[in-house]
Amino acid sequence: MPFDLSFHPSVPLVATSLITGELHMFRYADGLPLERYSRLFVAKPHKESCRAVRFVDSGTAILTGSADMSIVASDVETGKVIARLDNAHDDAINRLVCLTETTVASGDDDGYIKVWDTRQRSCCNTFHRHEDYISDMTYVAGSNQILATSGDGTLSVNNLRGNRVKSQSEFSEDELLSLVVMKNGQKVVCGTPSGTLLLYSWGHFKDCSDRFLGHAQSVDNLLKLDEETLISAAADGVIRLVGILPNQIIQPLAEHSEFPIEALGFSHDRKYLGSISHDKMIKLWDMEELLGGPQLNHQNDMPEANAAVHHDELPEANAAVHHDELPEANVVAGHHDELPAANAAAVNPNQPAEADSDDDDGMDVDMEPSSSNVSRSKKKGKGKRLDGFAPDFFADL
Repeated sequence: MPFDLSFHPSVPLVATSLITGELHMFRYADGLPLERYSRLFVAKPHKESCRAVRFVDSGTAILTGSADMSIVASDVETGKVIARLDNAHDDAINRLVCLTETTVASGDDDGYIKVWDTRQRSCCNTFHRHEDYISDMTYVAGSNQILATSGDGTLSVNNLRGNRVKSQSEFSEDELLSLVVMKNGQKVVCGTPSGTLLLYSWGHFKDCSDRFLGHAQSVDNLLKLDEETLISAAADGVIRLVGILPNQIIQPLAEHSEFPIEALGFSHDRKYLGSISHDKMIKLWDMEELLGGPQLNHQNDMPEANAAVHHDELPEANAAVHHDELPEANVVAGHHDELPAANAAAVNPNQPAEADSDDDDGMDVDMEPSSSNVSRSKKKGKGKRLDGFAPDFFADL
């Protein structure tokens, strides 16, 4: 079963991380039939489940985070290990997100968020305000902040410049599973197990400003399409196009045969929407076909939010890669001593957005969060600053 997927930032490659600890790399191309989509390699960088995967350094390396508490950098072409950071957290790593060309954030099952600076070759920020697992994170470049959702039912705003948790919402009735920033930074949308979307106004994070009851089952993933619309993936296996303010489910886009969807992502050119599910398949959906239907041109004919979805009316995926249908690749479990430095692709990295010189964003009006009186069961162990940090990890990366 796959846990996460990530598209290469400049070439047609997509990587998936599996519950077995394996990393699979696939190459896709326009117009090729399924049998010509190729699996480039299968590597096993982790002993336990590989929960998160992200391309870094303009796509010259790929990072994976695991339940074995390690972060591994692997070569994109071969899958061999370039560098390994054991015990990066004191609990299982659940999420990875790229902040800039030189910083990456990781979140674990105990609610800790750590930021790794490749220039300083160390953990430069640690945040711990959540009492349960980190379910999702996103980086807001303009204010240099990380927004995070957690299984404890709260949303946090973590300021990188001040190394502090700037704000935290009150406990909601549901866990918060996913989030996106919409409306030019004015709204934050979070998915929940009940199917309700919670909308928070920027600068007023204590409580949600709106609730959208459009989904019948858990909303596990949200992907921003533009400032007005997002793509949601629910536990019923249906991918939907959702409008925000006005709140409406515009139309169903695709499906995974009622299997819960684990992750969504856009290809580097945003031509394809990728999705993975418990059906052990990667599906690539042509965005032009998904969004070019007449339903988008006649908003008065939009289906009701709670209308039944018939899967036979949804478009077929352009590519559906089944992990069991392709020839097996050699499993690679190399060490960084055996591998030369990763080949540097000729890619011009995007310059990171320049952060505000002022520590406080003018829109952030919530005060420093205080400790909550609500008692929650916490996992064993506390996240601590890494004592035995391997100084050559980021140097090798």
